Amino acid sequence: MNSRNQIPSTRRWVVKIGSALLTGDGKGLDQQALASWVEQMAAWVAAGRELVLVSSGAVAEGMSRMGWQQRPSTIHGLQAAAAIGQMGLVQAYETCFQKHGLHTAQVLLTHDDLTNRQRYLNARSTLRTLLALGVVPVVNENDTVANDELRFGDNDTLAAMVANLIEADLLLLLTDQEGLFDSDPRSNPNARLINESPVDNPELDGFAGGSRAGLGRGGMVTKLRAARLAARSGTTTIIASGASERVLSRIAAGEEVGTLLVSNQEPQAARKRWLAGHLQVQGRLTLDTGAVQVLCNSGRSLLAVGVKAVDGGFVRGEVVSCVDEQGREVARGLVNYNAQESRRIMGLSSSAIQEILGYVNEEELIHRDNLVLV
Repeated sequence: MNSRNQIPSTRRWVVKIGSALLTGDGKGLDQQALASWVEQMAAWVAAGRELVLVSSGAVAEGMSRMGWQQRPSTIHGLQAAAAIGQMGLVQAYETCFQKHGLHTAQVLLTHDDLTNRQRYLNARSTLRTLLALGVVPVVNENDTVANDELRFGDNDTLAAMVANLIEADLLLLLTDQEGLFDSDPRSNPNARLINESPVDNPELDGFAGGSRAGLGRGGMVTKLRAARLAARSGTTTIIASGASERVLSRIAAGEEVGTLLVSNQEPQAARKRWLAGHLQVQGRLTLDTGAVQVLCNSGRSLLAVGVKAVDGGFVRGEVVSCVDEQGREVARGLVNYNAQESRRIMGLSSSAIQEILGYVNEEELIHRDNLVLV
């Protein structure tokens, strides 16, 4: 998909709704707006298409229910707010979708669920089964138990990972802004909306800015990063204002709404997408110039001879980051040897592994099938 007129033919969407938008900047769930979005999503599903909803708002709704004016500063306070708010969030979606004869399913995920190979496959199978049943999965981060998500996560990234997970055609990020502008429209009345751009356009980085709402954790920076993550599975992204009248229906009809960020990448194999989506790595391998060139230009496996340094305490099968001598990440993959073994064989030819370790797991430190460029 590379233009607006192809959107009506897309079959599988991931829709993400942000906290500030969903809760009216912290005033509690905007029931009227929520009902309108659900009506439009229900029409999409009724037409035989598939949709996964990624919804923020649990922490903000919990704050509203408790009468808190400021976002909690402690992890346990945030976890409590998420637990309280999740009740109202799920009830609201279930009630609205039931009015249109649709069942919903709550799916709480952590980034760790999508970086563990087995749980990744389980989540993928569950979501695909729900879609085949005509059920609308409502996905959120499991903030009540996962500390890392509250410190570093955002639902833009989660939505992109879900798009990778189910091989979505379109990722729609609904926010309180009309889209991505060439400067901040809140301070520059002459700011120009970017209607359409290749997602890998480097100029976009200078246009994005952080979140100012104080409720959510996202901003244009995270939305751009999410769009690029989603592009790895061939998914195109639209950033649009959820406050815009009938925004979902208009986008579904191919109308020019928001910012369209086009993926120019061929979809990667599912295993490569899973590797690329890892947000946490367990160690780092520093490569020499020759190894970097081989990985980037020849698509070959990483051999121990090309490794100059090993950092971390990883075990076999975990994901490690591969960086050049300046510390820039070039790839990541599943390592065939643990950290101690890797340190012993780094810089040596594959033929020396048997002599040094007394055994050979694999000739490669990371096989090309388990390696993805980043």
